[in-house]
Amino acid sequence: MATIASSFAASFLASSSTFSSSSSLFLSVRLSSASLRYPTRRLMASTLARATLGLTEPANIQNPEISFTAKEIDVTQWKGDILAVGVTEKDMVKDENAKFNNLILKSLDSKLGGLLAEASSEEDFSGKVGQSTVLRVPGLGFKRVGLIGLGQSASTIAAFKSFGEAVTTVAKTAQASDVAIVLASSEELSAEVKLKTASAIASGTALGIHEDNRYKSESKKTALRSVDILGLGKGPELQKKLKYAEDVSSGIIFGRELVNSPANVVTPGVLAEEASKIASAYSDVLTAKILNAEQCKELKMGSYLAVAAASANPPHFIHLCYKPPSGPVNTKLALVGKGLTFDSGGYNIKTGPGCLIELMKFDMGGSAAVLGAAKALGQIKPLGVEVHFIVAACENMISGTGMRPGDIVTASNGKTIEVNNTDAEGRLTLADALVYACNQGVEKIVDLATLTGACIVALGPSIAGVFTPSDDMAKELLEAAEEGGEKLWRMPMEESYWESMKSGVADMVNTGGRQGGAIVAALFLKQFVDEKVQWLHIDLAGPVWNDKKKSATGFGVSTLVEWVLKHSS
Repeated sequence: MATIASSFAASFLASSSTFSSSSSLFLSVRLSSASLRYPTRRLMASTLARATLGLTEPANIQNPEISFTAKEIDVTQWKGDILAVGVTEKDMVKDENAKFNNLILKSLDSKLGGLLAEASSEEDFSGKVGQSTVLRVPGLGFKRVGLIGLGQSASTIAAFKSFGEAVTTVAKTAQASDVAIVLASSEELSAEVKLKTASAIASGTALGIHEDNRYKSESKKTALRSVDILGLGKGPELQKKLKYAEDVSSGIIFGRELVNSPANVVTPGVLAEEASKIASAYSDVLTAKILNAEQCKELKMGSYLAVAAASANPPHFIHLCYKPPSGPVNTKLALVGKGLTFDSGGYNIKTGPGCLIELMKFDMGGSAAVLGAAKALGQIKPLGVEVHFIVAACENMISGTGMRPGDIVTASNGKTIEVNNTDAEGRLTLADALVYACNQGVEKIVDLATLTGACIVALGPSIAGVFTPSDDMAKELLEAAEEGGEKLWRMPMEESYWESMKSGVADMVNTGGRQGGAIVAALFLKQFVDEKVQWLHIDLAGPVWNDKKKSATGFGVSTLVEWVLKHSS
């Protein structure tokens, strides 16, 4: 991104801000009938050999294997550790005798002699989002019953994912091994909605139980081993949805661990190794091509190579290609991710409070989303669609060989750029990556980047900005994001703002004024996309990182997978 320091400390000096991220270690997941198996984290020996700075190596931690099973049984007959009940505020309404009106809660409370109603009143539990209450109950097949608030209503994928995560919080606290999840009100849901709801709950639970402890000297083991989803159906169609949730969750966890890993572990070379490892794992549908600096020079990628010039770690241009296992290809797509494994800001070094230089490992959050989607799609294997995953990986450092403010660089489409801010480097790498993507003969491109601090100021930490001249592309991605449970908001492409990007000595500068920084960054990227190709840019500078949890989110993977599947036959 460009000058994130100024962005937060001083109301955004530059219109862009770059983040950087790194990570290594990968997961593989399998679902046998009703079981969701967590990714096993492994690092290649060659990767470990590179992790020498500070003698830091990620621990080889085995993730727990969790089985998900869909059942249709009376909840009072279930046996296990915790029965977790999702309740809305309406479900918690009681009659004049302080008895529940909701049938499931009434049945449970009858078995408990009124204890559930009594406890919820005493603890002022009303079913609001974020509320939970857990009771230890004697004489039943389960040891505890927990009520978890869904708010006034719950109908979105995001809401049910959050519910699944809330269940894992309760399960972790109780060190529960076997958990059942049920909604107090599900009888009115259609069969299709039940499928999506079960999948979202499973996804939230899988992601909620994941803890990235690879860089801690000690880590707690998770007790959770099985999750029964009650009342939302059963059978092969639901099992397919649970398998889909597993595949996407494995991609999200993969992306999280990439971003969480420090820059002294995940260099551009290691990121390329991990991409190649994905292609090897799913070699029936994925191939990998990794270009070195000399090969990029032959392709005239002067903009990208200028950013990489100061680092002792050489750049690696990553290109994975997915082709379906059978049948024709009807659509060709490209996913392009910004891959700055660390961003110092260059000679416009990030300084001062709020510059976030210590978090610049997450400046490769866009590439993590792209590679996480590649991993998920390698397992899902959609038909009819070809997908190119492209990352121009490098570091933005400072040295005598580095790019200087005022330098002019030439991108691979021949356009010249006056670098007036070396901290607006992400767009320089994406310029050549977008030209390369267009040359693959694709019809549509989505790029993802932690591009500007300005977008965080505009949309906050939870919402990514969407920029595109195409109404159709905007509609496609917003729908995919809703299905994936992620938040996107379309921003304007105000062409008049391009005036601030004019240079007196080159075709353009790489940053404009302090106003509309995320917009002019998108307008810059547009200069490197073929007019015949539909293109959309996602600025995920805000939602790439969860500051409360001090961890990466894996944002973007769900949306990308949903978008690709909408183009599959």
